[in-house]
Amino acid sequence: MVIGWWSPQLNALLGSLVVAAGAWLAWDSFSPWEIVFVAGAAAGLLLWQGRTIGLVWAWATLLLGLESLAWPIMTMVQVRSITMEPTDEQMGAILSAVLTGIFSAVFWITFAYGLFKRASRPNIAPSSEEPDSPPPPSQPKRSRKNR
Repeated sequence: MVIGWWSPQLNALLGSLVVAAGAWLAWDSFSPWEIVFVAGAAAGLLLWQGRTIGLVWAWATLLLGLESLAWPIMTMVQVRSITMEPTDEQMGAILSAVLTGIFSAVFWITFAYGLFKRASRPNIAPSSEEPDSPPPPSQPKRSRKNR
């Protein structure tokens, strides 16, 4: 079996790398082994759920959205574990993470929703054939006679 660049398996591998990069950016405290684990888990999920390329990327973007949603929460937990009273700099980091995380989470989850919706539609190719019956002939307009 020849696997081309368009195959769902290759796209699942690429999607898992994108999800792993997103996890690495969201949690910069991940070790390389944790990133490999995230990439492997994402690849397994994408191979399991992604029967088509569209479904592979729908799941990958959904995972990116969930990572983006978890990023502000993890930032708040990290700041809380360091100190009970955050400094102004830490509060700025939290605000930045919340605004950026919520915005990107809404974007990625909405994008995933669109991909899932598109993947659920049946593929019906538009017909390029001419209709079997010709259109009805047009009726000439009759002019009104003056009285």
